[in-house]
Amino acid sequence: MTAPLTPPHRPSPHDSAWPPPYSAVPKGADGADGTDGTPDVATEVRQGIVVLLAVTLAGVALGLLWLWLAPRIPLISDGKAVFLKDTEGENAVGADGTFTLLALGLGVLSAAVVFWFHRHGGIAIVVGLAAGGLLGSLLGWGLGTLLGPAHDVAEHARAVGAGVTFHAPLELKAHGAVLAWPVAAMLAHLALTALFGPRDPEPDWDDTLLSPPPPHDARP
Repeated sequence: MTAPLTPPHRPSPHDSAWPPPYSAVPKGADGADGTDGTPDVATEVRQGIVVLLAVTLAGVALGLLWLWLAPRIPLISDGKAVFLKDTEGENAVGADGTFTLLALGLGVLSAAVVFWFHRHGGIAIVVGLAAGGLLGSLLGWGLGTLLGPAHDVAEHARAVGAGVTFHAPLELKAHGAVLAWPVAAMLAHLALTALFGPRDPEPDWDDTLLSPPPPHDARP
């Protein structure tokens, strides 16, 4: 007669003490509701709000970098009208491209930082990252245009005088560029989670070992 196969160092599946009761399972730290360290809903919402605020404030860096790196559009006045000094220049397109590239870079960077501190992920954190990227883009857009050259071109031309070169206001003509940050952040966070995110634990033994052996045929 063969004894049932039981994995080493494991109690028998028919033992009433196995598995341990739910109350015996320790809770994770920092509001975790399970042994995997996953935070509860309230903690996850708080973390999502912190991510939202932090990523939004990073829009200040976007605005300052855009103001610093974006090419200027030179204008000149003859005392009656204002003209482009360089009619073949592509500085207006360059301003949009600079904003888009900066937003893409900040999107990837913010996703990497958020993943570093919150590897467990969660809906609230992902929503906070996306919403923060959008708000950060809007904040950077507004800050760059606010701190850039004056928006009243006619008044600016009168102030500098005829024949003097001055710069046009910093503008974002491709409004869809504000989506570059949240889209880049989502794609980067998804890639990082797929590559380095926590995995479900592998079973320690084959479930088939827990099944009782088939009965032996009785032979005379």
